[in-house]
Amino acid sequence: MGAVEEGRLTVDPDMEARAAQRTLHTLSLVLALSWLGTNLGYAIAGLPFRFLLKEQLRLSPPEISAFLALGIFTNYIKPFAGILTDSVPLCGTRRRHYLLFGLIGCGLGWLLLSVVPLRYGVLLATYMAMYATVVLISTTLGGVMVEVGIRFRAAGRLTAQRVGMFKLAALAGGPIGGYLASKPFLLTAAIVAGLHFLLVPLIYSTLREPATARVNREAWQDAREKLRGLLQNRPLQMAALMICLIAAAPGFGTPLLFHQTDTLGFQKQFIGNLELVHAAFGLMAAALYQRFCTHLTLKALLSYSILVHAFGTLFYLAYTSREAAVAITALEGIAQTFAMLPVYDLAARATPKGSEALGYSVMMSVWNLTNSFSDWTGSLLYAAFGLTFYHLVWVNAGTTLLAIVAVPFLPAALLSQRDRLPVRAA
Repeated sequence: MGAVEEGRLTVDPDMEARAAQRTLHTLSLVLALSWLGTNLGYAIAGLPFRFLLKEQLRLSPPEISAFLALGIFTNYIKPFAGILTDSVPLCGTRRRHYLLFGLIGCGLGWLLLSVVPLRYGVLLATYMAMYATVVLISTTLGGVMVEVGIRFRAAGRLTAQRVGMFKLAALAGGPIGGYLASKPFLLTAAIVAGLHFLLVPLIYSTLREPATARVNREAWQDAREKLRGLLQNRPLQMAALMICLIAAAPGFGTPLLFHQTDTLGFQKQFIGNLELVHAAFGLMAAALYQRFCTHLTLKALLSYSILVHAFGTLFYLAYTSREAAVAITALEGIAQTFAMLPVYDLAARATPKGSEALGYSVMMSVWNLTNSFSDWTGSLLYAAFGLTFYHLVWVNAGTTLLAIVAVPFLPAALLSQRDRLPVRAA
């Protein structure tokens, strides 16, 4: 309670800190459930949809990579979604109704995807439309996460929670996806749609936002000014360059699927179970990161993560059997998570106040575009230029390692940051 001091009501600092901690817990729980529900759907759908492209449309590795790269085109223009949710209210709110309409639209999009004619052009157009709602949901949640992270100095922990929810979703989504890969795609689509619909009442009842925002006739002008400011923001420029360097290594995600099925003869269910192994160890790494980010600076985290990921990739040179696949997938789950988390952390910390969703979406657009280009490049080297899967492993590890030379060039104020300890441990 407050105390009276010289005729004034003062606030008990401990009570204020506890109230702030409760608010942080509530908001982080809403974020966690939202990340978990949406990404569980995407984890379930990933393998069945890739096998649909591989077996029913009979696409090659570069063609699958190109389809997915084009299908998620809206991922590369996330700043426009950021502009909408930062500057243009929807039904009087900046976040709440974008999430509600996005979740409903995404669920309907998955259902539509399962019933359209199975032709390349039709399927691609439907997938692109559906994925636009995925981007809207992700961008809006990212804006909420950055606002909460800056307000409570918890950017690293919320970033770790976000990736942790991704990994938790993959724990269940991988095996379920492996099972559904042999079933009609309609069943997969119905499950994914249902998960999105279930989040609607949660957001409606818990993410309270007064419908007081009004349409600003100068919103797009403000947005242009914000975007111009972001593009001139040196910390954001250097963070985007760093993200690009880390993600630019030629990838082998799609070639790995062909190596697993065509070379090693793995069954769909076993491939789905490998996703569980990857997620379980990734989840462990995300939990450890929440401790690391309060003790180590961002510079140390970035440097260590690049080294761990580059050398961890080399374990794929022994990917020759089911037993080796399980062990290597577990190690990769740790290495990949430690590689991603500091990058997401960097993106959140480099975002200027007042442009949370827009700034974070710029960083994620760079990450998504570079990742798609990386997988397509690796698939092209694999299918058209005769590089084997093991050649791609060497190329990926070497080019990833090169990114470490750019770490010292990031702004010192950014590199020196680390998370504040929780109130109870301070």
